Amino acid sequence: MDSTAKIYLQRALNEITIAKLLLSISENNEEKKEYQIDEEMTFYSGTITHSYYTIFYAAKAMLLSKSIKTEMPDVHKKTFEAFKTEFVDSGILDIELLNIYQKMILRAEELLQIFKEEKWKRGHFTYQTLPQANKEPAEQSVHNATIFLKNIKIILEK
Repeated sequence: MDSTAKIYLQRALNEITIAKLLLSISENNEEKKEYQIDEEMTFYSGTITHSYYTIFYAAKAMLLSKSIKTEMPDVHKKTFEAFKTEFVDSGILDIELLNIYQKMILRAEELLQIFKEEKWKRGHFTYQTLPQANKEPAEQSVHNATIFLKNIKIILEK
């Protein structure tokens, strides 16, 4: 495997580790005590974000393994399109992996929209509203990112 692809794969592994840690801390009061975190505080939005980046970096690694580079501007869109064309449309990868990637992009965009809308209301923000509402999508994001990364890793390590 190309050394740059290895770096991106390692970054994907780091991102899924962070996502799982944030999810675990969000759901475990003992861990919160250990890190002196308020019990009501959760990190579901961060979990979703790091899960997305797991998929993004795994896709970049896969593309780089075929010497395909995606760069700014619109690197996320370009990476998605190149991944779709090179690996899904060609039949190399199952359409399900593309569907997982697509869902994660939508979640990331939803988070950005939530941020924009909620920024002005931050004085009224409470930890028990928005973060709790994100628990289920956060768990699904970690699950999806884990499946995506596992499959990409198997292919890259052949």
